[in-house]
Amino acid sequence: MAGKLQKIRSLEVDGITKRFPGVLACDSISLKVGENEVLALVGENGAGKTTLMNILMGLYQPDEGSIRINGQEVRFKTPNDAYAAGIGMVHQHFMLVPNMTVAENVALGAPDFHRFMRLDLAGARKRIQEISEKFSLPVQPDAYIWQLSVGEQQRVELVKTLCFGARFLILDEPTSALTPQETDELIVLLKRMSAEMSIVFISHKLAEVTAVSNKVAILRHGRVVFSGSTSEQTPASLAALMTGHEVNLPVNNCCEECGEEFFSVRNVRAKSDRGFYALDGIDFSIHKGEILGLAGVSGNGQRELAEVIAGLRSVESGSIGMPGFELTNKSPREIINSGLGYIPEDRNTEGIVPSFSIKENLVLKDFASDEFSAGPFLNLKKQEANAEKLKESFDIRCPSVATAAGSLSGGNIQKVILARELARNPKVLVAVYPTRGLDMGAEEFIHKSLLEMRARGTAILLISEELDEIMNLADRVAVIYKGKILKILPSHQATRRSLGLLMAGITENAPGAER
Repeated sequence: MAGKLQKIRSLEVDGITKRFPGVLACDSISLKVGENEVLALVGENGAGKTTLMNILMGLYQPDEGSIRINGQEVRFKTPNDAYAAGIGMVHQHFMLVPNMTVAENVALGAPDFHRFMRLDLAGARKRIQEISEKFSLPVQPDAYIWQLSVGEQQRVELVKTLCFGARFLILDEPTSALTPQETDELIVLLKRMSAEMSIVFISHKLAEVTAVSNKVAILRHGRVVFSGSTSEQTPASLAALMTGHEVNLPVNNCCEECGEEFFSVRNVRAKSDRGFYALDGIDFSIHKGEILGLAGVSGNGQRELAEVIAGLRSVESGSIGMPGFELTNKSPREIINSGLGYIPEDRNTEGIVPSFSIKENLVLKDFASDEFSAGPFLNLKKQEANAEKLKESFDIRCPSVATAAGSLSGGNIQKVILARELARNPKVLVAVYPTRGLDMGAEEFIHKSLLEMRARGTAILLISEELDEIMNLADRVAVIYKGKILKILPSHQATRRSLGLLMAGITENAPGAER
């Protein structure tokens, strides 16, 4: 398949404009990516980055403007047209069929693996294996997509795109599920890949933007506000250009005087969707007014741990609880009523009801309370007032609070979930990748909100693969590997190197454990 595709020496978008009801998503955007260039595309949530790339992939049609490859105007009516031209994209929201295997997903999208009345799964498995080995991207061809974590699905998307023979690669947040060492390896890989293809790299991690790209373009409110050489910029200057003001991420000034132990997970074992023990004796506790950061590569039990705490997965043995409440194998409603807040990993399927409005999603856990209902009737005025207040406080960018939540950008969906959970003032908060996909301005706000909750005495479990986020916010850092806690360190002992080694399962030369 790859051999049939032309070399893309240049790709240009000229005057691209796209309107949605109440929103001007792209406002006359013009960009050019040259041969073997890596262009970083950055901007705040809702700035138009993903919309522009979806136009480039044929998922949306522009209202105005044109696309040119090697100087020749093209028009992609479907993603197949884009793939036929050699353009591939790893989307922010994965384009995978959940109840099919990895091999079936690859074979389904590639004509090379279509045979009369059937798919060539053996050929797809072989291609997956070749790509996996070539680019050090381990995936399991026979695993079902629904069984995989978000990070694992991200790797599947990248492998799938490369299997299709992409000659121009668009990556939307490609490093969110990698350790620092793996991120460094990916940056080296992308630089090596740029010798044979051009790459558009969409990321909110500005240190990675400066490390991997030749050029950078910044979008704000659907317009290009900066385009130039990356070498002339720093992460701080890029953040200021993105947001229009200087961004300073807050840091937890850890103290030794947290409150009493308030939340505990004792020797918990739980099975994965594939039947093996994803949690194999997990044991930790969190004190009032403490943030415990959980670091680890995606797929090592983080999702299962969050789900057993939230009542979404059965505990085989062990216990989970807080003073006066035994939470082990209780229903989600009982756990919510006990005062536990939950920010899930998959915001689109677990965090919101996409067809519901923003105001409805903001009261999903409290619609039956006296505040938002009178007997069997919902108090729509109070729902509206609550939504307007949270929209303003959390900078949820939308035409109105009556807009369907599923139509928002990924970052704004995350803000809806965060607004709902933080506004409830939970006693315990489980936050799974709370800033995934958020721009630095939103990240700054969320970090401040978490530290304010900590100051009010909330016990917080922060699950993240962003080591800077964990080291900035956590009082202690626990590292999970293959369903076990390898070590728990005071944050002042944690370094990127030591945590990265632990995340890879290497305990030698790592600081001593604190249990």
